[in-house]
Amino acid sequence: MTQTLKTKVLIIGAGTGGYVAGIRCGQLGLDTVLVDGGDGLGGTCLNVGCIPSKAIIHAAGKFETVAKAAGDGTLGITASSPAIDLGQTVAWKDGIVRKLNAGVAALLKKAKVKVIKGWATFEDAKTCRVETADGPVTISAEHVILATGSEPVELPFLPFGGDVISSTEALSLDAVPNRLVVVGGGYIGLELGIAYRKLGARVAIVEMADRILPLYDKALTDPVMKWLTDHGVELHLGARAGGFGDGKLSITTKDGEPLQLDADKVLVTVGRRPRTQGWGLENMGVAMAGPFVKVDDRCATSMRNVWAVGDLTGEPMLAHKGSAQGEVVAEIIAGHDKRFDPVTIAAVCFTEPEIVSAGLGPLDVAGRDDVITAVFPLAAIGRALAIEAGEDGGFVRVLASKSDHRLLGVQAVGQHVAELSNSFAQMLEMGAVLEDVAGVIHVHPTLGEAFHEASLRALGHAIHI
Repeated sequence: MTQTLKTKVLIIGAGTGGYVAGIRCGQLGLDTVLVDGGDGLGGTCLNVGCIPSKAIIHAAGKFETVAKAAGDGTLGITASSPAIDLGQTVAWKDGIVRKLNAGVAALLKKAKVKVIKGWATFEDAKTCRVETADGPVTISAEHVILATGSEPVELPFLPFGGDVISSTEALSLDAVPNRLVVVGGGYIGLELGIAYRKLGARVAIVEMADRILPLYDKALTDPVMKWLTDHGVELHLGARAGGFGDGKLSITTKDGEPLQLDADKVLVTVGRRPRTQGWGLENMGVAMAGPFVKVDDRCATSMRNVWAVGDLTGEPMLAHKGSAQGEVVAEIIAGHDKRFDPVTIAAVCFTEPEIVSAGLGPLDVAGRDDVITAVFPLAAIGRALAIEAGEDGGFVRVLASKSDHRLLGVQAVGQHVAELSNSFAQMLEMGAVLEDVAGVIHVHPTLGEAFHEASLRALGHAIHI
């Protein structure tokens, strides 16, 4: 027998956009039902994306540190040759995920959000049927928030399965592959490829573009490129992948030559696409913007009282964007006058070294003569040198308007610079000018001093260079 529920707000998807929307709806006193379609509370980011990948990256960094201490040693520290039991590492990572899952569940319960586990299929814009372990449930709602997220893109000639894996499987391997080929030189492929290289795998990267991380300017990616070449990562740029069989991946090089790459695992990371199939979107009557659901600055779709947040709404497909949108929608439904209109959404690549970008970069202002650009190297920052973060070509760069010194963008590359991203975004969001950054007394010794010095340099009077 089908159970029937009616609610004020129905949220489809329990990722960072969906569960944050649910918590905020509950805080605002809105009767709310959240449908978790199978990824688990926290969605891709918490379960098979942001959090577990950073855990594996952290473990790989620790392994590399011990490996450096073996033999001749490093910083006066010597150690025996390290070994890795990847199964234990993955179990530790899974423990973190379980802890965070439980935390999200507790927060939703505290907010009095009803969570239903099962796959939803919409019959019309406000009604869906959810197949649960206890039988079907039909839910009708006054407001619907779509937060179905995204999924890895599969290549037709490299379907996922067996030794051809996505980032999801790469985070749960039971052993380090001897030979790993990564198809796709974007941030996901590079983050995981670098981690497995640190863990001892022989890694090759196949990228169609002529350089890695093609969405970032060359100055930001050069330090990452240097790390890859210095650590023996095999790079095939301007190349195309083909089929995989008998432990070999066929590729066509930039020069058009066929080549066979030995591979125990092939990690395909050629992008992600919005999850629009399999849950009845076509029955909802909402307008599309290419592959994404079209929304306005209130995250409203073309159907009244149907909202969409997160990866479903377009680039940038970042967890923190989805969370912010989820809060906005919840407050609009509660009667508040809100808009989703951020000045910037900062992005981080957790490569080696890390990359941060907020606001406009050099590619965005190419040809303009009304922009000041200034760069300050981490090699001139004491804290960077003291933690071995000053020798890899890292820097902080600021872009500002010549006329009023308004900050337009901030970028950085270097070890640990991810932790500067919120400061960059905050200054841009507040409409800061160079003098604002220069006037803030930055703590010494920290990496954040490079942001201060870059701003001083843009004003023509950096102190430490």
